[in-house]
Amino acid sequence: MQEIRSSRPVGFDWLAQVFQCQAARNGGVIRRQVIDVVREVGINAFVAEVQKRRFRLVRTDHHFVVICHDGPIEIVC
Repeated sequence: MQEIRSSRPVGFDWLAQVFQCQAARNGGVIRRQVIDVVREVGINAFVAEVQKRRFRLVRTDHHFVVICHDGPIEIVC
């Protein structure tokens, strides 16, 4: 039986793609589902990548929100 390969990135290729997007390069915001992070690389690897870049990370019930800069942030309400 022939193996069918997916064209979508997986694992650490997926992680690299997350942080190569325009929002990450321009100081924007990235949102990813927690379940996707767990499936692709695991929470520890994701958090380590955010910390390496000195970004900020917020977790909601179903999403990770990455603030792609290391400047001050304020939670307004």
